[in-house]
Amino acid sequence: MTYTHLTTNELVMIEAYYQDGKKVCAIAKSLGRARQTIYNVISFLKTGHSAYDYYQRYKANKRHCGRQKTQLTKPVQEFIQSYLASDWSLDGDKRNPS
Repeated sequence: MTYTHLTTNELVMIEAYYQDGKKVCAIAKSLGRARQTIYNVISFLKTGHSAYDYYQRYKANKRHCGRQKTQLTKPVQEFIQSYLASDWSLDGDKRNPS
């Protein structure tokens, strides 16, 4: 089962339902989401934040996902370039396979 992130429309709807006093299970059923997902958003709203704040926090956290870019040091770059210039390969075999 794949997970889809909450959309901004869903966040606004959760906030509106919460302000109307609807229960978590009713909100989850109407949006087709898990109760835990709704509960997480409502817990955030109870601390005095808004759906917009929740979305901004989501975007900030999302920036930390994925592989981090790496930068080789100058000596390592020079080492690699020297081996590439001398026709070195990972196979260690300079023979032509054809």
